[in-house]
Amino acid sequence: MSTIAIIGAGPQLGRAIGRRFAAEGFDVALIARTRTTLEAVAEDLSGAGTRVGVFPADITDRSALLAALTAAEERLGPIDVLEYSPAPAPADLRRAPLVEATEVTVDSVLDQMDLYLLGGIAAVRHVLPGMLERGTGTVLVSSGAGSGPLIVPQVANVQIATAGMRNWILNLHAALSGTGVYAAHVAIAAYIGQGGHDSQPETIADAYWRLHTGRTEAELVVQDLPDDYLERGLADKFTES
Repeated sequence: MSTIAIIGAGPQLGRAIGRRFAAEGFDVALIARTRTTLEAVAEDLSGAGTRVGVFPADITDRSALLAALTAAEERLGPIDVLEYSPAPAPADLRRAPLVEATEVTVDSVLDQMDLYLLGGIAAVRHVLPGMLERGTGTVLVSSGAGSGPLIVPQVANVQIATAGMRNWILNLHAALSGTGVYAAHVAIAAYIGQGGHDSQPETIADAYWRLHTGRTEAELVVQDLPDDYLERGLADKFTES
């Protein structure tokens, strides 16, 4: 039995990804801050007979995140697929507010790197050695499309952090060639669940499955934004997955 760990697992995309991979026989480890949210998603997934584990952790607490991944491995076995798409809570945005390009400071970028980039590095570094040893595995990392494909100057400090993560994953994709381990970045330019067909969680989850099975693309861009998204102040953030 294979296992997927979903970091940032929430009621929309995380639930849909869990369902999609569970339908293919995967066990599912759910990791996010809020136990009640995780338990609601787990209840939905376990109804299909899938083994589901709930492992609460805050990605900004690296030791807690690594402990959650270790607990998931002990309960469900080696992690074959890591899906990383954390979403900021309102408290995060108060602590690390969004900043326009002309107002970027060192501290404003460091706050966002702590929120987005460093947890991703810690999570991938935890699972990657085992994947390389086994000669198989998938790492899928998501961010808002301002990480590269789109320019949204209203949230430049976030984009600096997510662009770093995107660049790392694209380089990781190249570095892993021939190892049996696959890494890809997903850039989400959509209000998940609020637009057309392409923005629906189930549609995006299908695309994740195609990435995992196809194992060729370095990046997938999910684009379904209204024409006035800049005027609406698109926050380049990980939509709660």
